[in-house]
Amino acid sequence: MVARLLNVVVLDVHSNQLKVLPNSIGCLVKLKVLNVAGNYLRCLPRTIENCRSLEELNANFNQLMRLPDTIGFELLNLKKLSVSSNKLVFLPHSTSHLTSLRILDARLNCLRSLPADMENLIKLEVLNVSQNFQCLETLPYSIGLLLSLIELDVSYNKITALPDSMGCLQKLRKLCVEGNPLTSPPVEVVEQGLHAVKQYLSEKMNAGHRSPTKKSWIGKLVRYGTFNGSRVSRMNQEESEGYMAPDYQRISGFASPRYMGRFSPRRLFSPRRSNAC
Repeated sequence: MVARLLNVVVLDVHSNQLKVLPNSIGCLVKLKVLNVAGNYLRCLPRTIENCRSLEELNANFNQLMRLPDTIGFELLNLKKLSVSSNKLVFLPHSTSHLTSLRILDARLNCLRSLPADMENLIKLEVLNVSQNFQCLETLPYSIGLLLSLIELDVSYNKITALPDSMGCLQKLRKLCVEGNPLTSPPVEVVEQGLHAVKQYLSEKMNAGHRSPTKKSWIGKLVRYGTFNGSRVSRMNQEESEGYMAPDYQRISGFASPRYMGRFSPRRLFSPRRSNAC
């Protein structure tokens, strides 16, 4: 039946006690807005990836255990992803390739971590991962490369330290961290407001630049323009090289389905390849 609605642009089926969506939803190639909130969905059909015109997906208040693994490789026009009040333990790695995404709302889940390489979310303005039932303990260092981020809500989790890289979030205007057992930055700094937090994290990042991990990330921050490197001039040439990185190439092309097969265990460890070595 859905296949007959080929020209539909907005589909709103919220609060209908739906347990599944038909695979034929993938036929809606012109669909821009899909609202399936307030149902009993445990998963989304993989065919939803064929809805490449989709700009807004609202799947709040369901029972989602996971999202399609490659959803981020296909829904490249998606601007708003709302999956709050579900049972998600993680967001698929491909989520970090939603380069048009502006709003990501994943609060009230059971998230234990976020994708490590979030730097490709270059248009993300609002990120809400609050109230993940004390499961979320850390944030990825790549969060400091979210160039467009304006609002960040990580409240009521189990986070003890904010990544130093957050000191480089130049456009950040709203930060919610209450309800976390934070030790870095300390409570007295948090109470002084966003500016104090960013300054604390920036100074901490500078102080820890000798760490190999920090050197690698500071190099990326310099390349992305979020870190001005004003203190580099105070160091000798060898130390300043820690702030520079070789040409950074996005991995999106290599992480696409077209290339992933080249790195599969079956291909890498095949008898033919072993003999060749």
